Amino acid sequence: MAADCESETSGFMSDCEPPPNAAHSARAMAQFAAGQAAQGRRVVLVTSGGTKVPLESRTVRFLDNFSSGWRGAASAEYFLGLEYAVLFLHRHRSLFPFSRRYSAINLLDALRAEPEPRAGAGAGAGAEPRWRVEADQAVLPAIVPVLQRYQAVREAGLLLAVEFSTLSDYLYLLRAAAQALSPIGPKAMFYLAAAVSDFFIPASEMPEHKIQSGASPLQITMRMVPKMLCPLVKDWAPQAFVTSFKLETDASQLVCRARKSLETYRHQVVVANTLDTRRVQVIIVTMDCQTELKLTESEVKENSEIEKKIVEHLCKCHTNFIEKGNNLV
Repeated sequence: MAADCESETSGFMSDCEPPPNAAHSARAMAQFAAGQAAQGRRVVLVTSGGTKVPLESRTVRFLDNFSSGWRGAASAEYFLGLEYAVLFLHRHRSLFPFSRRYSAINLLDALRAEPEPRAGAGAGAGAEPRWRVEADQAVLPAIVPVLQRYQAVREAGLLLAVEFSTLSDYLYLLRAAAQALSPIGPKAMFYLAAAVSDFFIPASEMPEHKIQSGASPLQITMRMVPKMLCPLVKDWAPQAFVTSFKLETDASQLVCRARKSLETYRHQVVVANTLDTRRVQVIIVTMDCQTELKLTESEVKENSEIEKKIVEHLCKCHTNFIEKGNNLV
């Protein structure tokens, strides 16, 4: 299976153009990982948002999914709160840690431009007025502590954000991130929350120009995307702690399919959830056990987030993984 997996992955990569920022991003991720490792810090790669699948080389139309990146952005914050450094691989324009709370707000409605008082006689009558910008905290609730936390994270150099857009962008950058984190060994965690497409059109089979509309129905043949968990676990970062996500619409099949994923790829954890209840309930599935995490009614009313429980649980699993020095959770 390993040979087949590697062959499929190599074939997919060779048929795709690397993203324009591939070399720069790879260097930045390697430097970030090495710097954190030098300080003995754990590093988590959080992938977030959906992957766009182009239908034409000069892309006008594409396939996408509903992912906004909420889970990844929220989880990144909770990892930072537990003293992890976070490599945040996210979809362009998806939700971002800290600012995600204000994604539904028109920023201009929350800001006011106020003239600064004149300095006195020294300020000439024809001098241009100076302005300051003030934020309305009623429109941006809790903005002060959120901004303080974000500034502290930036100043400490604990967050590196790397953008992707298309499916091929994501897979190229995932491989580069894994190669950057591999030297950290078991102190590296992969938290693969991005909603990755299962299907794509190879670049060699894609029409160059916009698909024209016509009287006939559009027929598209798509291929399966190689499962990157296989080379990630076996080759790219074999000592790392790897968490994948399994989203289903049929709750009766959820745990069974999560266990099948663990048996196939031999990674450490699957976070299993259903479409309808994903914001309030998940099941953490390992080779040895399964643990349900759920928000209580009072926690839901208090706007608590299930991601906090997920991250706290996984951090304990990661600690056990490091202490045991093997792949058991």
